[in-house]
Amino acid sequence: MLLDSALALLSFALFANATATLWWMLHAWRTPETLAATRFRAPDGETGLSFSLLVPARHEDAVLAFTLERLLESSYDAYEIVVVVGHDDPATTAVARQVEAASNRVTVVVDSHDVKNKPKALNTGLAYCRGDVVGVFDAEDQVHPALLAHVDHAFRSTAADVVQGGVQLINFHSNWYALRNCLEYFFWFRSRLHLQARHGFIPLGGNTVFVRTDRLREVGGWDENCLAEDCDLGARLSTRGAKVVVAYDSTLVTREETPGSLYALFKQRTRWNQGFMQVYRKRDWRRLPTASQRALARYTLASPFLQAFSGVATVIGLVIALSVRAPVGVALLTFLPIVPALATVAFEIVGLQDFGKQYGLGIKWSHYAKLVAGTPFYMAMLTAAATRAVWREYTGRNDWELTQHVGAHLEPASSKVRATA
Repeated sequence: MLLDSALALLSFALFANATATLWWMLHAWRTPETLAATRFRAPDGETGLSFSLLVPARHEDAVLAFTLERLLESSYDAYEIVVVVGHDDPATTAVARQVEAASNRVTVVVDSHDVKNKPKALNTGLAYCRGDVVGVFDAEDQVHPALLAHVDHAFRSTAADVVQGGVQLINFHSNWYALRNCLEYFFWFRSRLHLQARHGFIPLGGNTVFVRTDRLREVGGWDENCLAEDCDLGARLSTRGAKVVVAYDSTLVTREETPGSLYALFKQRTRWNQGFMQVYRKRDWRRLPTASQRALARYTLASPFLQAFSGVATVIGLVIALSVRAPVGVALLTFLPIVPALATVAFEIVGLQDFGKQYGLGIKWSHYAKLVAGTPFYMAMLTAAATRAVWREYTGRNDWELTQHVGAHLEPASSKVRATA
């Protein structure tokens, strides 16, 4: 009897978690008005803010020049670019210096920390920022020339403290997991972050995020000991009542590439998950003013625990259901979490179609087949990454596992993909 009750309770818990994830994933598509509100408003032709664009770059000599060239193509006038390179990275430094010599908008700053990571590089560069707003870009980013004009208008028209722009992995055709990884970003930046901002707690994205310089310095910049410095910054700004505006527009998103291997993606997700747990343990979120905001923060930051638990609990539940003779009603309940799981896959199929339409990409039947067939394997990878993150946090390991970039999103269009501007 006790085992039956535990099995039923476990099934309900997994069902509730999967349903909540699905509901948040679809937030932007609830009504046409909600979807329209997720986009940038058209600029009014006026300008008012100056920008300092921080670009931390470590072992990124293969992609950095292209990123800086794209930033220098901006149609906006009042901006500077601050590139942060490591003192022990001569190849990347040489690329940055070459661009600096050709443009008076570019300043190269050297990070001399013995142990390096992204937040340390960002804080090093922050000291040199002179603009009203600090924007962050990664070294492999493909940035639209009109983005700054739209961000400026968003700040002025909404009195925002923070503007989070869209980021989109684009090389969906590279392999089976890249397809799912691209779709994750599509739902996260297209929908989930809008819900988070609306309810007053948001884990900011790692790039294409813009913060008023005075607010950023007021909170002390980035936490140099956090593996998810973007999430931590969003948490601290949320507790101080910062107004965050999120905008996603397929013509203006910053385009990026997926990690080059499944193992690299696994390590990246481990780092992000562990970073969320670090932010949870800091408990800054407890200073949020309302109970609903604190509940949202707790749920968001505890997602690595929930993901690890859900994966392990699913396996245990299946073993028990198949090996123990349970009442028919209890046995049927064990299949309850499958309902939102199947619904999620169905909506992902529709999302893939919309993704292809938004970006003018040639989505084929083989891509839909890969999406469906790869679902259990991708979920297993995410569960394993969350479990590893929990273990690393428990054992006190917090070294930064760097994700390498090769410019897969910059390759010429193949027969599978139609080139877009």
